[in-house]
Formats: sequence, structure tokens, C-alpha cells
Amino acid sequence: MDQAGTLRRLTANGADGGTLRQHLKGIAVASGKGGVGKTNIVANMAFDLSKRGKRVLVFDADMGLGNIHILLGLAPKYNVGHVLTGSEKIKEILVDGPGGMKILPASTGNKKYSEITTEEKLTLKTELEILQNDFDYIIFDIGAGISANVMFFCSAAQDVVVVASPEPTSFSDAYAMMKVLSRDYLVKNFKLLVNSVRNLGEAQVVFKRLVMVADRFNLKIKIDLLGHMVFDESVTQSVRKQRLFSDLYPGAEVSKCIRNITGNMERLVGEGEFSWDNVMEHAGK
Repeated sequence: MDQAGTLRRLTANGADGGTLRQHLKGIAVASGKGGVGKTNIVANMAFDLSKRGKRVLVFDADMGLGNIHILLGLAPKYNVGHVLTGSEKIKEILVDGPGGMKILPASTGNKKYSEITTEEKLTLKTELEILQNDFDYIIFDIGAGISANVMFFCSAAQDVVVVASPEPTSFSDAYAMMKVLSRDYLVKNFKLLVNSVRNLGEAQVVFKRLVMVADRFNLKIKIDLLGHMVFDESVTQSVRKQRLFSDLYPGAEVSKCIRNITGNMERLVGEGEFSWDNVMEHAGK
């Protein structure tokens, strides 16, 4: 069964094959390397999109090491693991986040879900179908690396946002992730977000170098620069307070960066609709 082509078409059509959807966008935010600020970026992007009037679900897709609820100072009673076991329904475990966003929390410290099975993916698909009319954006906060779970969720989205920093290891891992997704999962369009830079110029250096390397090795992929995040002490301060920097410090330079990123995302997100069917195409990989 070609199943990750089956977690993209669902939102274009009703679960019963009915009315066409016109708005649901699925965006996977991933990183080849951990520690690049991905979860913090996801949460602030979702907050800004919510302020723009969008209905946003953040799916903590780091299945065994979820932490977005910790970042936001939330204490969910249930997580997606309870959905996969059938003990809870997905609508019952969603948590209210800042600005009106909804959070689908992941299990924390549970090795069992570090690689979910095909059956669990099917269960997840069935449950997520229930939410298809409730949101304009689903943002997957993907774990770092190139594990089966990472590939599964990235293959679902219309767009994959790769977060990288100027560090050589981060650059190398970002390239490796794009290589695997393009070669094995036919993902050909990527958005690059460069974190921890001093200005746009530094981000453009990383972007141009990544495009050059991808071209040199004939990956045949398209990379857009989604935006950059400047290094800002307000980020550290907000994390310690378990608050979003774009909420706590809206005038900070880094908050302006987030607003630019979400504006670019609304403009650059791929054509067509997100569908759970796209995810299921690669459910068995």
C-alpha cells in the first residue's frame, strides 16, 4: 500500500471523499542537527500566524522526546501516545496554547514511540482526519536527524522548513536531510530558515552555499530562503520564563524576524492542499 501519498489528499477532500478543502496547509519544520532552536521557532511562528487570524495546530512530532509543552509552561494530562493506544481521542487531548493556537503534545521520554509502526501511523491518520476542518495550518515540530519518524512526517507536508545555523555541523546535517528526503521520499522543495545569525547577509551566505552544494551533487531540489533569526538575549530570557519571545518582547529584533518569516511562509507555501494521504505513501518505510 502506497500510504504517505494517502496522509496529503485527505484534506483536499472530506474523509468521505466530499467537499474540496481550500485552505489547510501542512508544514514540517525539521533540522538535521539538534540544538538549533527549532521548537522555539515553531511555537513563535504558530503564535504569529494565530495573531494573523489563522487557526493553527502545532503537532509535536518528536514522538518520544516532545518538549513544546515544557517550552510553553503547559502540563498536558494526555499526549499522542494515548491516541495511538486507543485510550483517548485526539480532540480530547488538544491543549490550548498562547494566542489561540492548539497543541497536540507528544510523549516525553518514551522510547516506544521513537519509531512508530505502520499500524500506529494508520491510527494517527484516522484520528487526524477528524481535525481536518478545524485548522488553516498544521505545523509539525519534527525531531532532529533522519530517523524513520522524521522522514514520515516530512513526507506529509506541502513544504519542509529546514532550520540550520551557520555552524559547519548544522550545515552538513541540513544538507544530509535534504539529500535523503529528495532521494528516497521524492521531496524536492525546501524552505531554509537560518538561526543565530547577526543579519540577513550572514543567512544569505549559508543559503547560497547550501544551494551551491546541492547543485554540485545534482540533487535537483529547489531551496528558498524563508528567513533568518538574529541572535537575541530576549530569546534566552523568554525560555527561562516559559513564555514566547514574540509575545513577551514584540519589539525585539528577533520578533520582527518571526513576523517576516510567517509573512514569507504565507506567500511561499506550496500550491495545493495538505492531505494525510501523502503521509501514508511512505508509512511502511
